[in-house]
Amino acid sequence: MGQLARLLGAEPRAEVARGDGTPYTRRMAPSDPAATGALEEIPSRDGLWPMPPGPPHEERHFTASETVRDLVIGMADGLTVPFALAAGLSGAVAGNALIVTAGLAEIAAGCVAMGLGGYLAARTDAEHYGAERRREEQEIQDFTDRERWEVAAILHRYGVRDDALRLAVDGICADRRRWVDFMMRFELELKEPMPHRAARSAMTIGGAYVVGGMIPLAPYMLMADTVSALTVSACVTAVALAGFGWLKARATGLPATRGAAQTLAIGGLAAAVAYVIAKLVGG
Repeated sequence: MGQLARLLGAEPRAEVARGDGTPYTRRMAPSDPAATGALEEIPSRDGLWPMPPGPPHEERHFTASETVRDLVIGMADGLTVPFALAAGLSGAVAGNALIVTAGLAEIAAGCVAMGLGGYLAARTDAEHYGAERRREEQEIQDFTDRERWEVAAILHRYGVRDDALRLAVDGICADRRRWVDFMMRFELELKEPMPHRAARSAMTIGGAYVVGGMIPLAPYMLMADTVSALTVSACVTAVALAGFGWLKARATGLPATRGAAQTLAIGGLAAAVAYVIAKLVGG
C-alpha cells in the first residue's frame, strides 16, 4: 500500500504500531527541505492520514456548469431571435402593435420549444446513463475477470504498477456498486445526471428565453415611433448581451472582459444574420 501511495503522489509514510497496539503512520514531509529526515506520528483512519495544511477545505470550484449552459442557451436565443424578428418587421409594418404581437407570440412559442428541447435532451442523457449502467452491471456479472482486467488497465494508464496495482484493483472490485461507479466514470466517461435534471433544465431554458426576449421587445411596447424603438432596442440588446457575457464569465471564473466581448460578438452576429434574412424575405 505504501508503493501505491508513492505512485499516486502521496508523501512517504510507514504503518507501525505502538506498544499498546494502536496503529499510526509515520510521515516524512518531502515538501519541507528543513524537515527532511523528521518523522511525525499521525493516527490513521483506514490508511487515510489527516488532511495536511493547504487552502480552505471548502475550496471554491464552480460546479453548476449545466445550469449555466441552460441559461446561456435560453438567454442568448431570447436576446437575438426576438430582436431580429422585431427589427425585420420594423421596415415592413407601420406601427408597433403588430411588432409587439408578433414578438410576444414568438417568445411564447420559443419558450415552449426551447424548454421542451432542454427537457428531452436531459431525459435522453438520463436514459442513456441508466442503460449504460445496467449494461456495465451485467458485464461485471458475466465477465468478472475481464472487467477486473479493465480496471487494472485504467489504473495502469495512471502509472499504478505491480503490487500496488493488484491492491488497488482488489479494493475497487470489493464493492460492486463502487466497481460500477468506477467503470462508468473512467471507462465510459459518463457522469450520473442530477435528479429532476430534465424538469429543471426545461424551466431554466424557457425562463431565460422569456427574460431575454422581453428585453429587445420592451422599447416597442413603451415607444410609439418604430425607428426610435428599433434604435433603442438595438442598444439595449447590445448592452444586455455584454452584461450577460460578463456575468457568465464571472460565474465560471473566466476573464470578465473577454466573456462580455465574446458574447456580444456572437450574439450580435447572430442577430445581424437573422435581421438580414428577415429583411430579404420581407422585402
